[in-house]
Amino acid sequence: MSEIREVNSADLDMQQSRYARQMRYAPLGKEGQQRLLSSTALVVGCGALGSVIANTLARAGVGRLRIVDRDFLELNNLQRQVLYDEADVAAGLPKAIAAQSRLSRINSQIRVEASVADVTAANIESLLAGVDCLVDGTDNFETRFLLNDAAVKLEIPWVYGGCLGAEGQSMTILPGSTPCLRCLMPDPPPPGSSPTCDSAGILATIIGVIASWEANEALKILSGNVEAISRTWLVMDLWESSVRQIKLDGARQSDCPCCGKREFPWLSAERGSQTAVLCGRNSVQLSFPERSGISLDEVANKLAGVGEVSRNKYLVRAQIGEFLLTVFPDGRAVIGGTEEIAVARSVYAKYIGN
Repeated sequence: MSEIREVNSADLDMQQSRYARQMRYAPLGKEGQQRLLSSTALVVGCGALGSVIANTLARAGVGRLRIVDRDFLELNNLQRQVLYDEADVAAGLPKAIAAQSRLSRINSQIRVEASVADVTAANIESLLAGVDCLVDGTDNFETRFLLNDAAVKLEIPWVYGGCLGAEGQSMTILPGSTPCLRCLMPDPPPPGSSPTCDSAGILATIIGVIASWEANEALKILSGNVEAISRTWLVMDLWESSVRQIKLDGARQSDCPCCGKREFPWLSAERGSQTAVLCGRNSVQLSFPERSGISLDEVANKLAGVGEVSRNKYLVRAQIGEFLLTVFPDGRAVIGGTEEIAVARSVYAKYIGN
């Protein structure tokens, strides 16, 4: 936990006013609030879960909020992603940038750091530098297993969460104390073996509940109330009006590859891919970690002759026939119009180059 920072009288008066109702909750109190203001949280993914989580943590006064997301906004996001509006979609903004702008207007007392990036083995440890708690707002298990590796290695508490349809689940992980993700799930589900939000749909209501649970667990950790965290696996189905809390006593495995044997294959990039079929998007993301970056001006000029091009300082987008190409400064691209990785790679090679 970061050291509790000193504040001047004017700041203190503003804090007393802004957080008065929160501080009156005895388990948190003034000391807990000061800890929040001096803490740093990383929210990975700023879509459905992540936007609610980031909104809650910012309003609660987490002093330094780091948000990272690889994606840009689309109209279908607005059904469940609470930080954004139609103007953000029309502007073609990356989610992290739109979220940073909105959060900074919600709470100007905190520091909001935004990163438009894919979370990979190459950057996760730098993203976690100085972080007191990691909160999961992702939509895929490869990234979650990477987060688990990094959090266990660096001994950073993290909160897992996921939603599909009307069902959601969450678990809080304290490295060295509670089971880690791999204690309970040694490997990610095989691709195509489980439904996605595209095939099964998703309700905004379950997003709000699970994200609030995750944010609340993070607030316990960041305020110095670690003993209050849930030591269960929460499973909730709002449509069926059912709630289960599976006790995790004794679930920590001494021979767990991650927290037991301290093997981190996702963090070392021995496992995990550099491509991803994006949930509910009919799109494929292509990543090129070895690249130092590309010129968006050059990309825009190249694509201008073959498709309808729009751009801002964060990305270039081109509609070429049935495919929508979105290219980022790090060379990463999202190819819309296909879920076939081979097709996406072919489109990239044809219009962007190898």
